[in-house]
Amino acid sequence: MNATSQTNIPSLGDKPIRLAIGLMSGTSLDGMDVAVIRSDGEKAVQFGPAATFAYDDDFRERLRSVLGSKWLGTPELEAVEDELTHLHIQAVLQFMDMYDLSVDEVDIIGFHGHTVFHDPGAKITHQIGNAQTLADTIGVSVVADFRSNDVAMGGQGAPLVPIYHQALAKGMARGMDDLTPPVAVLNLGGIANVTFIDAKNELIALDTGPCNALLDDWVFEKTGNKFDEGGALAISGKANDEIIATMLSHPYFSMPGPKSLDRLDFNTDALGDLSPEDGAATLVGFIAGAVKKAEGAFPSPPSNWVLCGGGCHNLALVDALKGALAGNVKSADEIGWSSDAMEAQAFAYLALRSIYDLPISFPGTTGVGSPLSGGKQFKPLL
Repeated sequence: MNATSQTNIPSLGDKPIRLAIGLMSGTSLDGMDVAVIRSDGEKAVQFGPAATFAYDDDFRERLRSVLGSKWLGTPELEAVEDELTHLHIQAVLQFMDMYDLSVDEVDIIGFHGHTVFHDPGAKITHQIGNAQTLADTIGVSVVADFRSNDVAMGGQGAPLVPIYHQALAKGMARGMDDLTPPVAVLNLGGIANVTFIDAKNELIALDTGPCNALLDDWVFEKTGNKFDEGGALAISGKANDEIIATMLSHPYFSMPGPKSLDRLDFNTDALGDLSPEDGAATLVGFIAGAVKKAEGAFPSPPSNWVLCGGGCHNLALVDALKGALAGNVKSADEIGWSSDAMEAQAFAYLALRSIYDLPISFPGTTGVGSPLSGGKQFKPLL
């Protein structure tokens, strides 16, 4: 494996550096991210290769069709789960072939699966994907089901990436004057979430609101395109401030954090008969406004914002965030991280923490009562 970058020089300490593959299928429904890191599950993080494997249009729509609580336990959901599992197997095998990784080199695979329903208030979070089948077929142990333990113990089950953001920020801050705390790492995925890291390394995190999922749904409905490439549609539109204010009046934004969302908690109904361009511009303004509201959960405004996730490629959204936020705003790529691979890397990191029985969720990130480990390990049986 040829490492492309690293946050700090790995130090063995009392835990060995291990190679982990992380898999992420996000709420945007676009495909599977696969990424490699070497880490001790704590301070040492070294980046390896990463790749994205897109879902074809037919599977994407089958996956979209089984979102929501009414599909839990149905044959339709089981069929999609089986297909999703085999797509992940194909992606891992292709990835390992692309980067000359042998089974013997890989210590663990972190498999998030795909969230089809999330209601932590009812103590339900459901991710599909058969981890045992993945482990048996690849021949490598798999950690999956990262969220259930947190939800069962009264947490939100999300976001789970903050401890990884903290590891990166701590490592990077040692050599970068412009990443001084407090730092906010903003993941612009299907749903946006933010991690606040202060000088004491205390974590605060929450879902700020909808992001690419809502934008993509609008664009697909109005144009047939999967997403607003580069933010071109939004750039050519005019935001409707009245609709933005109405959307930001949703009760979610007055709730204290930690808090999290299901993909279906918001929709585009408020946009009415806006043009495709104006609707996209309005959603961009709404997303940025929701992030601005999230600042109220922090003890002080972040000096630096680091953007990651697919929304980094939407220039209209990035500009809106730069206009809304007082701190210095940069993409993860600008500081040597990876915008696109961040979540997949995070689940590789969480898999390592899981096998070391280290906590992956915290009172300030999910609202759980005390730091809590999570994830279940599935060893190859065949």
